Amino acid sequence: MPDAAAPERTDPHAPRIFQRAQPEGVPPLELTGERTLPDIPQENYWFRRHAAVYEWIRTRVGGQRVVDMACGEGYGTDILARTAASAVGVDANADAFAHARAKYERPGVRFVRTLIDLYDEPCDAVVFLQTIEHVTNPGDVLERFRALVAAGERPAIYVSTPNVLTLAPGGAERSGNPWHVREYRAAEFRELCAAHASRVELYGLYHARMLALHEFALEHLHWDAVHARLGITERFYERFTPAISERDFRLVAEADAAALGGLDRALDFLAVLTP
Repeated sequence: MPDAAAPERTDPHAPRIFQRAQPEGVPPLELTGERTLPDIPQENYWFRRHAAVYEWIRTRVGGQRVVDMACGEGYGTDILARTAASAVGVDANADAFAHARAKYERPGVRFVRTLIDLYDEPCDAVVFLQTIEHVTNPGDVLERFRALVAAGERPAIYVSTPNVLTLAPGGAERSGNPWHVREYRAAEFRELCAAHASRVELYGLYHARMLALHEFALEHLHWDAVHARLGITERFYERFTPAISERDFRLVAEADAAALGGLDRALDFLAVLTP
């Protein structure tokens, strides 16, 4: 699918895109490429790709005090709150904070507007997804999180990042995303995490179900050339992309990833750090 079914999000000449059908009183956010958003059909691939990881973490943080760092729009904090004793979304962006606080009013959910390295409330688990590639001091950030969960019950830090080998164009060293400071290969990401934890579990996120079939069609049946010749590219993706769900992705432990081509073939990495 072209750019994984996502529109070009860094083109200054592209039309501005905002969330649709927000609840009354909730200001819609603009899609800029800095964060992913729900409620935008052409962004659904990226939203579901991120939400699938939140859903997996949700099953592991039941009854815990969870902090969702750099929570953005707030959908991930809301997912975590379905099982957590409490979920706090932390973000420094004023628009994202106002939106999240107005939209997600589930009991046990709270949003705090501050920098991630200034937040200081102890918790059991920290979730930090698709953001470490944006920071200049990742080691300091992980140490900060380690201190927050130090006295927690079953303390853990969940960190995810895209795999540069599948994010960047073939042969390129990085993706060109202007908001990314550093992009990681599996070994580099494991090394970073292991320096700040006593134990690291590494997982890879892969396509499943409908997306796995689509990936097969692209690689082996040249589907991208076929739909272009038939003149149905736009119509196909207008239907296909909004139909993607969290079930079209799956997390696989590093030990089991060989059957899928290894972690080098993963879309994203998720590290579970035990302090």
